[in-house]
Amino acid sequence: MSDQQNVVLAIVLSIIVLLGFQFLYVAPQQEYLEQQQAVQEQLAEEQGDGPTTPSASDAPGAVTSIAEPAVDIVISRAAVIAAAPRIDVVSPLLKGSISLAGGRIDDITLTAYHDTIDPESPLITLLSPPGSENAYYADFGWLGPQGSTPDSNTIWTADRDRLTPETPVTLSWNNGNGLLFTRRLELDEQYMFTVTQHVVNHSAEAVELVPYSLISRTGTPTILGYYILHEGPLGVFDGTLKEIDYSDLQEGDEDSTKPIQTTGGWLGITDKYWLVALVPDQSQPFVGRFSHNLRGDSDKYQVDSLRGATTVPAGGSIEITDRVFVGAKVVRMLDGYRDDLGVVNFDLSVDFGWLYFLTKPIFFAIDYFNDWLGNFGLAILLLTVLIKAAFFPLANKSYKAMSKMKKLQPQMAELKEKHGDDKAAMQKDLMALYKEEKINPASGCLPIVVQIPVFFALYKVLFVTIEMRHAPFFGWVQDLSAPDPTTVFNLFGLIPWTPTYEFLLIGVWPLIMGGTMWLQQRLNPQPTDPTQAKIMMMLPIVFTFILARFPAGLVIYWCWNNVLSIAQQYVIMRKMGVPA
Repeated sequence: MSDQQNVVLAIVLSIIVLLGFQFLYVAPQQEYLEQQQAVQEQLAEEQGDGPTTPSASDAPGAVTSIAEPAVDIVISRAAVIAAAPRIDVVSPLLKGSISLAGGRIDDITLTAYHDTIDPESPLITLLSPPGSENAYYADFGWLGPQGSTPDSNTIWTADRDRLTPETPVTLSWNNGNGLLFTRRLELDEQYMFTVTQHVVNHSAEAVELVPYSLISRTGTPTILGYYILHEGPLGVFDGTLKEIDYSDLQEGDEDSTKPIQTTGGWLGITDKYWLVALVPDQSQPFVGRFSHNLRGDSDKYQVDSLRGATTVPAGGSIEITDRVFVGAKVVRMLDGYRDDLGVVNFDLSVDFGWLYFLTKPIFFAIDYFNDWLGNFGLAILLLTVLIKAAFFPLANKSYKAMSKMKKLQPQMAELKEKHGDDKAAMQKDLMALYKEEKINPASGCLPIVVQIPVFFALYKVLFVTIEMRHAPFFGWVQDLSAPDPTTVFNLFGLIPWTPTYEFLLIGVWPLIMGGTMWLQQRLNPQPTDPTQAKIMMMLPIVFTFILARFPAGLVIYWCWNNVLSIAQQYVIMRKMGVPA
């Protein structure tokens, strides 16, 4: 393989990975949202209002369906919260309340996360009660004979007015016909609620009940629409992750709406950084389901689980325990629930992708170094050094081959002048020259090839993990998961103007990356073909524009990797007597 072919191959590989990220994975959000809107409008014409709750027919032995909160108008969130009696929820990471009308977990705010990097910006509100805009809540209960079980309008009695990690709350309700329902709510120091439901039958007849749990979400959230990130319903059934798109539920996709029976696992709705998930008893079988309905002009999505029918004998009782996770997808926390509570593959709620075996170790390395250094940016720099050290022998071999090729450039130029347009003769003599000098021109591509999976894995880590969200570096980079906020076109903030076109938002770090790429290019053998030489000259500029909108942490990694490569290549060239 000639040096020209080697260069072209390197260019093609680089452009494939970078353009692939930009145009295949980082797909335009607006186009995706417009497609969703078109589907919603079509469904609105074809469908009327319908139930969004699980039917008793989904579970053997049940005889009725769950009563939904009757909501005809949307009012302010604060007004809805104030309209019903409540108990407060207070913990190190959560605040909010639980409605005694229906006993729903429907008012949760995350106290550790803000909308933006500004500490004065609003906190992340995750759950909101039915009747408010974008209602989102979790509910638990029983299916049974009409009027015998609590429903969405049932007013529960609480034994205290505040739920904390130290003080669980017990709700109770007597149906007046011999059935006493109690619901014990517990909350750990993180984001997991435990709901223990108990039924005592004081009547003279046995009663058949079916326990259920559900998550309801009104309105289709604004999602990024990236192919490398799943946002929407998901779950683990029989150890296998199943991801459902909002659009599939809107279209009534049979595979998405078909009930799934499993023992162990979980199901819920995920956003990029947040998760609300039902965690049924891991030792008991249950049926999980995803569904969608239109209520007026609003989309209603539901995730629910049903267990088999249970008979409560006269004078007897039954008890079941479920959990619900409401919070941020902190990787080590999810791993802890997986290991300590036996929640099967709970860590898969973080979309580490098909390179999981590489992406997650890279995350753990960066997270560990951050604990040591106190800065995720420095952790990325240290990880880059270790990756370079791991591939040092391979890169050394490659740079030696490239140095030899650069040393041979005068002879290659002579061959080109000798053969002119006779490419076959040129190629034959060139390969003979490589063989004589013991050079493998293909080895120059190896450093690029081995970087591709590492580049992709690091991109995933920066993009999907909440640990990287709003993680500062130094100076103007206060969020490694976001693009460099500066731009050369307003002199990095000196001119009070921000370009409206994204391709003009080229910050300091992308420019540094382009500069290091140009320097590294100057150390490599220059193509003898004028066209290829012009392409090579343009590459640093093209990559600067492409990488400008990538996460700043990824651009910093690329810059630092280039600097280390330049240093390694420079030393090798000096040792081999090649002009650098």
